[in-house]
Amino acid sequence: MRVTVIGAGQMGHGIAGVAASAGHTVVVNDVNEERVAAGIDGIEATLDGGIEHGKVTPAERDATLDRLSGEVDLAAAAAGADLVVEAVPEQLDLKREVFADVGAAVDAETLVATNTSSLSVTALANALDRPARAVGLHFFNPPHLMDLVEVVRAEQTSDETERRAVSFVEGLDKEPVVVRDSAGFASSRLGVALGLEAVRMVETGVASVADIDTAMREGYNHPMGPLALTDLVGLDVRLDIAEYLHEELGERFRPPQLLRRKVRAGKLGKKSGEGFYVWADGERVRPVDEPDGGVDAAE
Repeated sequence: MRVTVIGAGQMGHGIAGVAASAGHTVVVNDVNEERVAAGIDGIEATLDGGIEHGKVTPAERDATLDRLSGEVDLAAAAAGADLVVEAVPEQLDLKREVFADVGAAVDAETLVATNTSSLSVTALANALDRPARAVGLHFFNPPHLMDLVEVVRAEQTSDETERRAVSFVEGLDKEPVVVRDSAGFASSRLGVALGLEAVRMVETGVASVADIDTAMREGYNHPMGPLALTDLVGLDVRLDIAEYLHEELGERFRPPQLLRRKVRAGKLGKKSGEGFYVWADGERVRPVDEPDGGVDAAE
């Protein structure tokens, strides 16, 4: 299958890497050569990490990279694709614009998917001349490690589109769950609710950052605490999703002021070097509410 991924950021290049590793021919698209190159470099770095941990062989890495290419022209990137996945920032107007451009560039049978974690797939589908081929493919971060993919069925999504989307996910050796299009779907709605409550607990002094994360890891067997996950996702991304869910679903999703303040201060998590944790070279160093030398209990 020929797959095009629009957006070479953290999620986009992760999805592209997973698809190429599964044997698909993949084109990575973004607005300039630098972003495309950075995305492909990110895929190579992930594969190199897989080699270090014995999960990937050098031959598998090389074959995966051979199946990847980059293209800055969206129409050229999408032409001939069997599946296009947009993974641009969580802005409805931007995603609708991308959907419209993709729809004008692809064949009638091409599936057009969005990796949105919360926005309306039904609203995005309306940007296509054939909305029945629209579907949500919500991968989780990081895509090469997370097994779950939400297949989000818009109001317009056809049974055949759903079938093809599920088959694609299964071919990646991932677990598809089919959900109806609604604000936050299943995973984001639950995950954001947990994350926002964790932020409120920090804000009101209930417990420390590390202790909150440890409680969820050790008490509920979560692989990562909600505050560490918020840092990984990006505080700005989490705030945008919370704002949308607040608008759609009501007061229980109102973002805490602490989250707003951190975003205004540019403390966005891993990508900025500080959120609820201090980060260095892509690794968590310590919670921000512990002094230098404190033990990071989120691992």
